[in-house]
Amino acid sequence: MAVEVSRLPNGLAVVTETMPHLESATVGVWVGAGARSERPEEHGISHLLEHMAFKGTRRRNARQIAEEIEAVGGEINAATSVETTAYYARILKGDLPLAVDILSDILTESVFDPGELEREQHVILQEIGAAYDMPEDHVFDQLQQSAFPGQPIGRPILGTPETVKGFTPEALAGYLGGHYRGPVMVLAAAGGIEHDDVLRLAEERFGGIGNGAAPAIETATYHGGSWREERDLHEVQITLGFEGRHYTSPDHYAAQVLAATLGGGMSSRLFQEVREKRGLCYSISAFHWGYADTGLFGVHAATGEGDVDELVPLMLGEIERISGDLAADEVARAKAQMRAGLLMSLESPTSRASSLSRQMLIHGRPLTAREIIARIDEVGVEQVRRLAADIFAGSPPTVAVIGPPDVSVDPDLVARRMGSPRKAA
Repeated sequence: MAVEVSRLPNGLAVVTETMPHLESATVGVWVGAGARSERPEEHGISHLLEHMAFKGTRRRNARQIAEEIEAVGGEINAATSVETTAYYARILKGDLPLAVDILSDILTESVFDPGELEREQHVILQEIGAAYDMPEDHVFDQLQQSAFPGQPIGRPILGTPETVKGFTPEALAGYLGGHYRGPVMVLAAAGGIEHDDVLRLAEERFGGIGNGAAPAIETATYHGGSWREERDLHEVQITLGFEGRHYTSPDHYAAQVLAATLGGGMSSRLFQEVREKRGLCYSISAFHWGYADTGLFGVHAATGEGDVDELVPLMLGEIERISGDLAADEVARAKAQMRAGLLMSLESPTSRASSLSRQMLIHGRPLTAREIIARIDEVGVEQVRRLAADIFAGSPPTVAVIGPPDVSVDPDLVARRMGSPRKAA
């Protein structure tokens, strides 16, 4: 498998990985603009723009976009995250020109028809409602918002009903023109393709995109805090958060190892102690989300109302202990999981295209699997122990809970147990 990189004169990067044994390919455009690129009055516009890209261009209406890609057995999709937006297609290798043509069409020729916009705004209002109706998802939005209050990075990606309903075709066109610029865009392809073919198509279809710099994102500042919502639920949703590390930090991979050892799988501490030994919850996990200039480390548990008082001290105890008694075999298992996950992802053209594009946006170049594995292998027990102490004792905690009225988690209690600074709710 060969990875090649080129850049168009407008700054757009073209990165490919040829996987000659495959009859399929994934091609997509990843843009370094997402929810945290938005001004307050633009909250939710990145996600709405992602939806509207499929609702008609100067050459195709919404039905034609869907029918043309599906007529060759392909599929097309998109996703908005905090810092990026992706548009990608999975096709047979011979249909690469069609896929690139459709992707360029929706990103350079969308018309933002008012009627289509009104319908899609209504769809997103339903999506916002559906997210609220799933407390296991809603609690993560509130954790992020409480950790980074009043900042773009903390706002839910979907927006609010008020902001979504207020967007106009002109606002969408203005946001696209201002943020979808060559230097922050990557066209990535992986599978049964050749780099020169992808580059030629990129030059033909994306060469006219502007080359100016996109607006700078607002610097993020972790604050911590607490949030609770009363709902009559059978299962209480509890999340605890702490300041994590940005994705270019020397501790980035150590943070992933820490999350895996604490709550990354069935052999992790939290799963074994809380679920397997005591049966106090259905699900429990730890995670680390890295961003350009900060990160969020968290723990999530879903449990019954009557188990909260026993569950929370157990969670805090495991979090508290890991910086002192983390063992070499735990770190070895976590690193093995990370290596295996990386190597397994090499077999998927969609995973490869996505990974290559993220690496280009973050590092300006693709990282080899050998290079990433070397960084994972460098993580040692003492580094993870030190990082755990820094994360849990070095920042005020964030607490987000959804459950019945008499269920709560005191952030001051969490701070006292961790020896961390306290932050008023």
